[in-house]
Amino acid sequence: MEPSFLRPPQAILFACTMNSIRSPMAEALFKLRFGTRAYCDSCGLRKGTIDPMAVFAMDDLGVDLSKHRAKTFDMLDDDNFDLIITLSPEAHHRALEFTRHLSLEVEFWNTFDPSLAEGTREQRMDAFIEVRNQLDRKIRDRFAELKP
Repeated sequence: MEPSFLRPPQAILFACTMNSIRSPMAEALFKLRFGTRAYCDSCGLRKGTIDPMAVFAMDDLGVDLSKHRAKTFDMLDDDNFDLIITLSPEAHHRALEFTRHLSLEVEFWNTFDPSLAEGTREQRMDAFIEVRNQLDRKIRDRFAELKP
């Protein structure tokens, strides 16, 4: 049996501030690209509602985020993750606190919050699509070992 640090993660958690844009998109992208090769979930520090622009950005890829229900760290069914990827500084601090007594890896992918983008609707939508594309690239690169 190979040591756990040499094996790809089997359970991944994406975390951001409100679980309404970045972490649900990352969870959905992981599932789109890698299916059930590893368990994947998402959460936030606070519980928000899914952003309609995130739904629209993911719809371009044939992914329906409209039924996503935000949850917090405290609402997770379990803490049996191998890896937590945080997408905001606040989520990173909370993940480090969450894992204080657990043996798992935490990675910080500082990701722009597209809800802060200003301008026309089209300019704001471009920010959501750019975040989606950035997350998609990072997920494909980070988890390339999960490809068959």
